[in-house]
Amino acid sequence: MFEKIKSIHKEIEQLSAKNIEDIELLRIKYLSKKGIITELFNDFKNVTQEERKEVGKLLNELKNSLQEKINILKNSFENSQESDKSELDLTLPANFIMGGSRHPLSVTRSKIVEIFSRIGFTVAEGPEIEDDWHNFSALNFPEEHPARDMQDTFFINKNPDIALRTHTSSVQIRVMETEKPPIRKLFPGRVYRNEAISSRSHCFFHQVEGLYIDKDVSFADLKQALLYFAKEMFGADTKIRLRPSYFPFTEPSAEMDISCFLCEGKGCPFCKYTGWVEILGCGMVDPEVLKNCNIDSKIYSGYAFGMGIERITNLKYRVKDIRMFSENDIRFLKQFQSAV
Repeated sequence: MFEKIKSIHKEIEQLSAKNIEDIELLRIKYLSKKGIITELFNDFKNVTQEERKEVGKLLNELKNSLQEKINILKNSFENSQESDKSELDLTLPANFIMGGSRHPLSVTRSKIVEIFSRIGFTVAEGPEIEDDWHNFSALNFPEEHPARDMQDTFFINKNPDIALRTHTSSVQIRVMETEKPPIRKLFPGRVYRNEAISSRSHCFFHQVEGLYIDKDVSFADLKQALLYFAKEMFGADTKIRLRPSYFPFTEPSAEMDISCFLCEGKGCPFCKYTGWVEILGCGMVDPEVLKNCNIDSKIYSGYAFGMGIERITNLKYRVKDIRMFSENDIRFLKQFQSAV
């Protein structure tokens, strides 16, 4: 037994391999169930009691020696392969990786939300499929209002009326029904209207609406908030103009214009030589709307405003065709990398 162990030790010292397959064959030859070292361990039962301790020690050393040899061969082979792979030509030019960018509508939405968050507004969202109450009735839309017509609304079901929301004002109703004043919220989201698709209109687009309900809220508060927004979004020299208008859910109502930032109000083709560009609608929340949401209009008042995100993006980046926002043309989108 001693001679066998000594002889195998010499074999192990001289072992070599050309590839991983040769290393595996060596392992099988010595350590498999019928391998040379395994057979020596099987013969251990025939060793006399006096020699068992020394033979057992030599067998374990032999097995460890072989395992170490196999590991050395394997590591040397793997290292040689990695060194071959890691040979780099440092004279080659670096690969330019084009960074991604956010969608221009997402950039504009984030900017609007960030501006109003500075004066206390938080974001609330709601479902895009709405019932008649939240989308029309609670907002003071009369039964004969054209917005209820099939030509303007995508109805999913009739009686009861279920439709794709035509504005995010429906979320205002949901918030007023579930929260008590003071309420200061923004409502960004996608809306749907049954309109012909062209460079100026689409069957879906995006809005951001705002609502502030509290005691002693006045039209002056609305004007000041919108002036702050206009200056932050379009520049410190921006002026605003409020023109009387009509919306079923606000009274009084107004359209807001900003001074043209291209000609500085002097008149140009962009503002049709008026010096002003319309950007949003606004007004004081109609007391009837507050009543529909169980808010006492004798104690509380509020204002609301709404703007199209596409409209603001068009003005800020001078995009002429609204369809470009939904076509996912990479040539168009990559222009907004610097806007992130």
